[in-house]
Formats: sequence, C-alpha cells, structure tokens
Amino acid sequence: MGKKVTIRDIARLAGVSVTTVSQILNGKGARFSKETQKRVLKLRDQYGYVPDFNARSLILRKSSSMIGVLVPDISSPFFGTFVKGVQQVAQHEKMIPLIFSANRDPELEQSYLSQMISRSIDGLIIASVTMTTATIDRLIGSRDIPYILFDKNYAQRGTRVLTDDYRGGSLAAQYLVDLGHQRLVVLRPQQQSENFTQRMKGFYDTLEKNGIHLDQERDVVIEPLSRPGGYAATDAVLKSDATAVFAGNDDMAIGLLRGLAEHGVKVPQQLSVIGYDDIYMDEYVSPRLTTVRQPILDLGTGAAKLLLSKIHDEHAAEQVRRFPVELVVRDSTAAPRAEKMIKFD
Repeated sequence: MGKKVTIRDIARLAGVSVTTVSQILNGKGARFSKETQKRVLKLRDQYGYVPDFNARSLILRKSSSMIGVLVPDISSPFFGTFVKGVQQVAQHEKMIPLIFSANRDPELEQSYLSQMISRSIDGLIIASVTMTTATIDRLIGSRDIPYILFDKNYAQRGTRVLTDDYRGGSLAAQYLVDLGHQRLVVLRPQQQSENFTQRMKGFYDTLEKNGIHLDQERDVVIEPLSRPGGYAATDAVLKSDATAVFAGNDDMAIGLLRGLAEHGVKVPQQLSVIGYDDIYMDEYVSPRLTTVRQPILDLGTGAAKLLLSKIHDEHAAEQVRRFPVELVVRDSTAAPRAEKMIKFD
C-alpha cells in the first residue's frame, strides 16, 4: 500500500470490524481469540500502522487527552520556561500539550483559543493580558472545558496562578535604597497589565516611604517590554543623572546592559541595573544580572496541576494559588560610587 494505512485497512485485511482492531491495539482485546489478536498485531507491524489520534478518540468515545496552552510570546525566555513546567506535568500524566503563541495580538489570541476549543481538548491554560473571563466563557460557550488563568489580570475570576508582584517591586526598591541610591530611573512599557502595574506600585510606594519621589516625566522611560526595548532606552538613561535603573523585566535589563556597554558605561561601577523575573540568561550576561526571582518553572507546573485537578473533578472549587518572589543579588548592582557616569545631552 502506497498511502498511509488506516485502521479500516487493517480491519479489512484482518476480516474483522474496526472496533475489534481498535480494542486489540489498545490492549482491550482479551475477549477475542488468540488467532484474531495475532492476525491484527501482525498486520499492524507488517504495514507500520500508527493510530490516528482523532479517529481513536471518536471510536473509543474518549477525551483527546490534550491540553491547550496559550501564551503571549513563546520566544520569551520567561514563557519558554513556563511552558517547560507545563510540559513536565503533561508528560507525567500522558497528556499532550498544544502550545499556541499569539505574539501579544488580541485577535490572534481569540483565534487560537477558538481553534483549541474546536479540537475537543480537555482543558486550557491561558496567559493573556487582554483576554477576560467573559471573553473566554463566550468562546467556550456550552462546552464544559476547564481552564486556568495565568497572572496577567488580578481582576479575573476563576482558578489561576500568580505571584506577589507588589512585594517584588518593593523588594527591588528597598534593596536599591539600602545600597544608598537616591536617583533612580524606571523602564516600563506603555501598556501595563495589572500584574505589572502592581509591580511598579510596589516599587514607587517603597521609594516614597524612604523619602524618594520619582518624577513620571523625568525618571520613567517607556519602551517595549523586550531586549530591543531596553536597548532603545539607553539614550534616555544616559541623559539622566541616575545611579541605578529598575527595568520592568529581565529582557529590558539585558537590552540596556548592551546599550550601556556600547557607550563605555561600567556596570555597576557607574550605574547599577536590576531586572525582574530571573530568566536563565541572567547568569550568562556580563555582569550577571541582579533581579527579583519569580519561580517560573513552578508557575508552569502549578498551572498544569491545577488544571488536571479540574479535569479530574468537575466540582473542584475555584482556587487562586500564589507563588513567592525573592531578591537575587548578582553582579549588576552595587553602592553608588564617586566615579560618575558620563551624562549625555
């Protein structure tokens, strides 16, 4: 046979029904004769038959054993690690994760979510800045599909995982203040999700408690939440008289480190830089990046475990699982020194 062999081909060659072949191939053929079982298995091996997953699900009236995972940007080290955590749990539970990366496009997010729902998956893990529970429920409709939300929007209802972003921002601010920094610059995106807003609020509030006020025009640089965004912020940072920079995430911080290096600015001797997330790249840039650690892998495994509990128990109560954050001090921060950064006008 030149074309792909189907279960119907095996059934026809064996002289039995499709259901008989399906049950034998799935270890449920004990009620059939040994001769029939051997004939089916021999034909499977002879023609290299591989079961079609969707057809198998329909024949056996079983769920597809798939979970859908929607993230803003799979190329981000943060979401790459998050998905790795989901995959670890899925592999252990013999589930297949379908990963969709929407490139931070709200329309694409809804399109991908609709596609996942149409594939009769068992559950969803959704990380979205813009998608509300009302939108998700509308797309799911009458289908009974459990889902877990990732921490982008604190106002969401339903089961979700999140971290204490307010405390994370506060930890970063207090650490810089304790080092002796009084003049600081913040890098942040134009559009802020709720968790990012909380992160910034924790930072600003803690500075205020220590008698330090940031001017939103002078001390806040707005660029995309990415390495190119951090790199693009370099000129604005160089024009300031700051001794320390708090970048909204590690990607921005790493982009800024490159920009500063190209201008001959020594970190942390002339300028301290602190990020947020603790992505794996922090250990491999120079200087190694001080940051606020989110347990990214644990967030992924936690989301997957919560989803599985909802899949296995449709009456499971809604949960909000919070994960701790912590300061990780490396080489990119130090007390302000007499050696000033050259100020560019």
